[in-house]
Amino acid sequence: MEKQKVVISEHLERALNEAIAECRADRIFVLSDTTTARLCWPIVEGFDCLKGAERIVIEAGDTHKTLEAVGHVWSELQQQGATRHSLLVNLGGGMVTDLGGFAASTFKRGISLINIPTTLLSMVDASVGGKTGFNFGGLKNEIGVFRNASSVILDTVFLKTMDQENILSGYAEMLKHGCINPEEKMLNGLLAFDVEQPDLTQLKHMVAESVEVKQRIVLEDPTEQGIRKALNLGHTVGHAFESLAMKRQPVLHGYAVAWGLVCELYLSVLKTGFPTEKMCKVVNFIIEHYGRMPITCNDYPTLLELMTHDKKNIAGRINFTLLGNVGDIRINQTATKEEIEEALDFYREGQ
Repeated sequence: MEKQKVVISEHLERALNEAIAECRADRIFVLSDTTTARLCWPIVEGFDCLKGAERIVIEAGDTHKTLEAVGHVWSELQQQGATRHSLLVNLGGGMVTDLGGFAASTFKRGISLINIPTTLLSMVDASVGGKTGFNFGGLKNEIGVFRNASSVILDTVFLKTMDQENILSGYAEMLKHGCINPEEKMLNGLLAFDVEQPDLTQLKHMVAESVEVKQRIVLEDPTEQGIRKALNLGHTVGHAFESLAMKRQPVLHGYAVAWGLVCELYLSVLKTGFPTEKMCKVVNFIIEHYGRMPITCNDYPTLLELMTHDKKNIAGRINFTLLGNVGDIRINQTATKEEIEEALDFYREGQ
């Protein structure tokens, strides 16, 4: 897998025009969800390069990241005359880029796609790295393929359409990138940044730095056979939180990742010698800004069962990415049931 083309846009229309021209498509389709159709389509609808583009709209929210939604995209492409030389532009957050990427990757064995992420989360995570897919059987991203978009265009103009919760959701993935990056300056900068009143100019540079961390790892290990598992820090427990929340009150992905980071940094202190004072700095930031998902010890068996379905698991053992220090990545770590429950205790009661 070649390095993905990521454009940090200074002029959105020009960047999109150049990306579309490179695809040489016979037809252009734009996928958005009901939220981005309302808030983000007006930003691009007047662009000359999108004149004549057909629009496909799906329901918003992770609960709609389903096979039925994928089928709807396939049907719309088929009924509106898409060929294997057509292009799908995904305009939206991670749900849209994940699901649209999968639909494009499989329709007629694969058509071109461009991602225009409109949330901070999708800018630094979902739109970059080639992972596509949808939820299935109550589990996050259970079905999917690896497929790079032809281009990913990042423009913080879309962040003006976002509420604070969604900014924080994306920021959790940036915190993860800061934890796995060897230069501690990045993590310290993230912990010092005013995420409640973000300076978008400064944030654009931070997004570029965060994307570079992910791209460097993806390029080394595109299909997650080794070091790419570093990007799963916080996700083994985080996906369990997210799946449990789907049965109750759904939460944003980044919030679940933040809570997962609390548990997995604690496991890192316990298992791989991560410095306690550095864990406390990150955990304090997370609790201050993200709070806690209310759970009790009665939820532990369900959370443990959900963790057993994680795609990183080996031979039935729950697999974690942990840290020996900031940037000191330890993949393929395991923990006992008692150690995981201790981490969940810390999450509920610590700090």
